[in-house]
Amino acid sequence: MLMYLAEYLSTFHSGFNVFQYITLRTILGVLTALFIALLIGPVMIRRLSFLQIGQTVRSDGPQSHLSKAGTPTMGGLLILISIAASTLLWANLSNRFIWVVLITTAAFGVIGWVDDYLKLTQRNSKGLSARKKYGWQSLAALVAALFLFLTAKTPVETELIVPFFKNVALSLGWFYVILTYFVVVGTSNAVNLTDGLDGLAILPAVLVAGALIVFAYVGGHVKFSGYLGVPYIAGVGEVCVFCGSIVGAGLGFLWFNTYPAQVFMGDIGALALGAALAIVAVIVRQELVLFIMGGVFVIETVSVILQVVSFKLTGKRIFRMAPLHHHYELKGWPEPRVIVRFWIITVILVLVALATLKIR
Repeated sequence: MLMYLAEYLSTFHSGFNVFQYITLRTILGVLTALFIALLIGPVMIRRLSFLQIGQTVRSDGPQSHLSKAGTPTMGGLLILISIAASTLLWANLSNRFIWVVLITTAAFGVIGWVDDYLKLTQRNSKGLSARKKYGWQSLAALVAALFLFLTAKTPVETELIVPFFKNVALSLGWFYVILTYFVVVGTSNAVNLTDGLDGLAILPAVLVAGALIVFAYVGGHVKFSGYLGVPYIAGVGEVCVFCGSIVGAGLGFLWFNTYPAQVFMGDIGALALGAALAIVAVIVRQELVLFIMGGVFVIETVSVILQVVSFKLTGKRIFRMAPLHHHYELKGWPEPRVIVRFWIITVILVLVALATLKIR
């Protein structure tokens, strides 16, 4: 919205043309989302506490988590409000990619809200049934995938780009829809599984969003994309503003979510953030790179799959508890140690992912 205001004001003073630059609007998006999160965070936490919207803790989990029972949850609403407000203020709203990422994020946020609501009203950690949850997630992901596929203007928008290899791209055809579905649904649930400790999921999400800013900017810039061998997609650079809003909102939420957490994001935040990162990665054609820099989310998900498969086939568990962060807790690692080490791993993986821009 403000971009249009600046465009109008530029007819009176050329200085307002500076707001046409994606880089500036991305920075403003970060700062705006951060400010909104810090501003409404305390109010929202008090409101959630007043309504007794508190976290339900599994009785079979680490004993140190029992003290977290009752901590306000559904704080992901704070993240979504900050992202949406900042993006609507600074992004070019005529850009189709902006609406895809906003609507997809909102759709998964609604699914997460229903899940959280049922957990709170039923006073258990089950929430929405797996069939219903995956059903609605599948619908939202398929709608987004079909829209992107049917509105693609160039073949490169539906090709699979292989990192570390120059000019290696696989034409996907309709398989693009299937791949996008698995990337969005898989990442959404992976972030949700990782969100088990104070701040464990939010900072990796912020780091991945920050890296996606680089990929979106390069992919939307004719000269930079040509120099680095990245597919050029007209208009994709605008997604930088959305990713910047995720960074700002995430850092604002971390202010309250850092150990010991004053609020948890709940499924409303985790499912939405995972879907947001995934749909951006799809749009900038970096699904495989997302797999690298989101390695912590991948490892957490794989640990759950291995645990379930092993127990069903052999009756034995590979880990003391899954997801993986609980395994290390039960081994005696203090919660802050688990969190910070997972953060460090994410920093390393994000740097490896960024290296794919040059190592080809």
